[in-house]
Amino acid sequence: MNTPLVNALFQLIHSLSPEDRAALEEKLFFDNAYPSTPEAINLALHSSSFDFLNEEPDLYTLDDGEPIG
Repeated sequence: MNTPLVNALFQLIHSLSPEDRAALEEKLFFDNAYPSTPEAINLALHSSSFDFLNEEPDLYTLDDGEPIG
């Protein structure tokens, strides 16, 4: 553990105004509550969560429906 860095961050955080501290807390605890879109896509691509779809029959083809336009 980098104790000097932790202590410096602690002192810096305690020197912030209440408004700045609230903004920091929101960034730390709320902005990252959910994965970003690229993170979710990467997770789906590299996990086996959707592998079951490989066994599902194709219900639709490019010939189904009406052209858009």
